Amino acid sequence: MKLYHHPLSGHAHRAVLFASLINVPHELVEVDLLAGAHKQPEFLALNPFGQVPVLDDDGLAIADSNAILVYLAKKAGRTDWLPEDAQGAAMVQRWLSVAAGEVAYGPAAARLITVFGARFHAEEVIARAHTLLGRLEARLQGSQWLVGARPTIADVAIYSYVARAPEGNVDLSAYPGVNAFLRRVEALPGFVPFAQTPAGLTV
Repeated sequence: MKLYHHPLSGHAHRAVLFASLINVPHELVEVDLLAGAHKQPEFLALNPFGQVPVLDDDGLAIADSNAILVYLAKKAGRTDWLPEDAQGAAMVQRWLSVAAGEVAYGPAAARLITVFGARFHAEEVIARAHTLLGRLEARLQGSQWLVGARPTIADVAIYSYVARAPEGNVDLSAYPGVNAFLRRVEALPGFVPFAQTPAGLTV
């Protein structure tokens, strides 16, 4: 497998992290976003949306970070990470939707302003981030993981952008449950850190 990524992309980090957590052999291929490599015909043939990550499994291209999490879990038969029962599968899907919605338009968008120069309204997206963090804090009261008694791809999908939320001027200090959750993810065997953005760098 080849996993096309960029080290500062939280979406890409989800895929890199999960592949490492379940010990799936893969080759990392860095896509030079600054040079516009993700908009070139060769990459667009893999993902017409021009976004990382993309997983190339012997010619089968899987785009979208959450889709890659599902694909890897299914291919590896890891029902511990992606339950097959109706309730467990639905609860995981709920958090994948949160990752694609509230996370993307909250802490991820706030970070896009500072790291990638995105033209969002900072106050608006930071407020969304804190709304999300409050809901995560409530969910994690008395629970170590988002779904069930052990980690799932739901936790992987939520982790990256929440962990780097301070890079988007989103303060995590008021959320002890969220911070404890982040530390639990980071203690998992095979954990791969999400690269911190170098000071002063705007991609």
